[in-house]
Amino acid sequence: MAHYHLDLARSAAQTELASRLAALREEFSLPAAFPPEVLAEAEQAAANAADRLPVNDRTDLPLLTIDPPGSTDLDQAVHLQRGSGGQDDGFTVHYAIADVPAFITPGSALDAETLRRGQTVYLPDARIPLHPEVISEDTGSLLPGVDRGAYLWTFGLDRTGAVVSTSVERARVRSREQLTYQEAQHRIDSGGDPGSTLALLKEVGLLRARLETDRGGASLRLPEQEITATDHGYEVLTAPPLDVEDWNAQISLMTGIAAAHIMLEGGVGILRTMPPADPEAESTFRARTQALGHPWPQDQPYGEYLRDLDITRPQELAIMHAATSLFRGAGYTAFDGDTPDVSVQSAIASPYAHTTAPLRRLVDRFVLATCLALENGEEVPQSVRGLLPSLPAAMKDSSLMASRATNAARDLVEAASLQGMEGQEFSAVVISAPSSEQAAKARREGREPWGEIQVEQPPVLARFEGHAEAGQRIRAVLVTAAMATRTVLFRVAGQTPPPRPGEVPGGALAPEDHTDPVDWPHQG
Repeated sequence: MAHYHLDLARSAAQTELASRLAALREEFSLPAAFPPEVLAEAEQAAANAADRLPVNDRTDLPLLTIDPPGSTDLDQAVHLQRGSGGQDDGFTVHYAIADVPAFITPGSALDAETLRRGQTVYLPDARIPLHPEVISEDTGSLLPGVDRGAYLWTFGLDRTGAVVSTSVERARVRSREQLTYQEAQHRIDSGGDPGSTLALLKEVGLLRARLETDRGGASLRLPEQEITATDHGYEVLTAPPLDVEDWNAQISLMTGIAAAHIMLEGGVGILRTMPPADPEAESTFRARTQALGHPWPQDQPYGEYLRDLDITRPQELAIMHAATSLFRGAGYTAFDGDTPDVSVQSAIASPYAHTTAPLRRLVDRFVLATCLALENGEEVPQSVRGLLPSLPAAMKDSSLMASRATNAARDLVEAASLQGMEGQEFSAVVISAPSSEQAAKARREGREPWGEIQVEQPPVLARFEGHAEAGQRIRAVLVTAAMATRTVLFRVAGQTPPPRPGEVPGGALAPEDHTDPVDWPHQG
C-alpha cells in the first residue's frame, strides 16, 4: 500500500512538473515561436542552400561528428590523419564548422531575431533554438551523407601536438558518420585502426591536454547532470565525463585559440575572456584542498592538479566542485584597432574565442566571418564589424537568461523526483560545508547555515542543514521537495533540526503557526 501511494505521488508530481516546466518560458521571457517573416526568410535561405555551396570541394575528407544522443544541430565535424606539411611525423586536423553566415542576410528579420535570442536554450521539455529548425537541424547542420557548406579549418601539428600551421576556408564537405560520445568511446576502447580519426583523436587530445597543462590552463571535470525524458516522466541522470569528451573538446579549444590569434593579429574581433582567480579565492581553495586531505602542492600547476583528481572519490569530487570558485568572471571583449586591455581566458591560459558552435551561439558566427576575411587579406565586412561592440552585452543577457531557466528546470526536476519521499534517508556525499564565517552570518540572519550534498540516488545536488565535513559520506533525511518554490532540502540524519519561527520547546508548533513542518523560512 505504501508503494501504491508513493507511485500516485510521483505520478501527480510528473503532471505538475510538466505544467511548471512549460511555465518557465514565460517566467524567464524565453523567445516564443519565430515570427512569420523570420520563418519565411529561413525557408527561403534553406531552399537556396544548394546554390550557395562553396565551389571549393572537400567532400573527399571522411569527416565524422561526435555529439550527445539525439542531437540534430551538428556544428562540427572532424578528421585527423598522420603527417603534417609533407612530413611523416606530426598530424593534420581538419575541423569543419557549420556555415551559418551563408544563411543570414545582414539587416534581415532573421538577422535581427538571432541578435535578440543570442543562443539556443535547452530545457527538458523543449529546445528554444537560436535559428529556425529548417536551418539549425536540417540544411545548416552537418548531418551525415549530405553536402554542406562549412568553414573548414586545417591545422598542421608537430609531434608534440603544437600547432605549426593554420588555415581557414569556406568549403563543401560531407560528413560520413554521426556518433554519440558513448559510441566513439567504445570504438576507441576497442582498438582498431591506429590511423583512424578516432584513434588519432585520442592521441592528439592527450597531447593537447598536456600542452594545456604546460601553459597553465585547466579544465573542470564534473559529473554531468542530464535531464532525460523517460516512460515515467523526467529524471536526472548523472555520469562522470567520458575521456573522448575531453579529447574532442581539445580540438574545439585549439580552434578557438587559433581564431583569437588571427583576430588579435588583424586588430579586430571579439574574444572570450576571463580574469585570473584573485589571490583570496586561490588561497581559500588551497586551504580547502588541505582540509579535504588532498593538498594542492605549491609547485604544481593547478591545471595539472585538477586533471589528476579522481572524481569517483568523495573528497576529490568535493575539491573539483570547490575549484569552480577559480573559474569566475568570464565574458566577451570586442575590439577594433586597439589591443584589448584583457585578451586572455585565464582557465585556458591563452587568448581564446568562441568559434565552433554557430548553430547554437550567436557570437561564433561573427568570429568565423571575421577570421575568414582576415585570413584572406580582406576587410572585415561592415555588417560584421559594426555589430561587434554590441555582442558582449547581447551574449551576457542571453547567457544569464539561459542559465536561470536551465537551473530552474533542473531544480524543478529534482524536486519532482523526490516528491512524496520526505522523511526518508538517502546516501550522499558532502560537496561543501559552510565555513565558520558563513555559519556565523547565517545565524545572525536567523537561519541555520547550509551546505551542499550530492545525493547518490536519485542523483541530485541539494542543500543540506546540519554538521558535516566536505568530502564526508553521510545519511541525509529529506526535509523538503517542493516544486512550487523549486526547493530541495536535506538534513544530516540523527541531528536535531533547527528551531523554526513559532516552535515551542519539545518540537511542537505553536497553535497559531500553520506553516508546513517541512517549509522552513530560509528556503528558496
